[in-house]
Amino acid sequence: MTTKVIQTSHLSKSYGKTKAVSNLNLEVDKGEFFGFLGPNGAGKTTTIKILTSQIAPDSGEAAVLGINIKDSLTVKRAVGVVPEIVMLPSFLTVSEYLEFVSKIRAIEPEKIEFWLDLTDLSEKRNALCKDLSQGMKQKLSFAAAFIHDPKLVFLDEPFADVDPLMQNTLKTFLKEYVKKGGTIFLSTHILEIAEKLCSRIAIITKGNIATAGTIPELLKKGETLEEVFLTLVRSHG
Repeated sequence: MTTKVIQTSHLSKSYGKTKAVSNLNLEVDKGEFFGFLGPNGAGKTTTIKILTSQIAPDSGEAAVLGINIKDSLTVKRAVGVVPEIVMLPSFLTVSEYLEFVSKIRAIEPEKIEFWLDLTDLSEKRNALCKDLSQGMKQKLSFAAAFIHDPKLVFLDEPFADVDPLMQNTLKTFLKEYVKKGGTIFLSTHILEIAEKLCSRIAIITKGNIATAGTIPELLKKGETLEEVFLTLVRSHG
């Protein structure tokens, strides 16, 4: 029996008169590499913030890993998040930050070395977070999101500032993570990344899901994913 790790029912969120998310109904299964595609301002980041209990919806319900998003502390303990805008404590070094995360998560500190090596941050372990480049901050955020082996991780434009070599390393890790039963919710507007990584995709525009399906299912609506994406976004414009 398939386990639903994300379920939403009529989820809505507005900022003033702007409807960021409108009546969102969504389900994601355990072990999926789920792509959440849309143009800038479509509602992708707002959806992630709701599902990770960072903000509350105006209406509707949602659960992740069977946990109601109203139980914000339990949700935050259970999932991993790589946000679009990475905010790190400027007064901590790279290793101190991962030690801090490890203590909060109550995990073995040995995992810190694994993640420093994987993200190529070993030589930066004593550098202050405030002195890191954007790409390094993104890699450190990636390490912090996965260090406690969560069953579900939300990625919001995770490759934006990462160099191609590290992108390849992280993508390889993500594929293995999903093979082992983990679930990824990837928000992006880069179609090539979604097409290569994701097993299923939803396209959101103006707060509404325009379509959802596997890559083969979506390609029945056009010759390429780009063509499908552009047609749907323009038709909802």
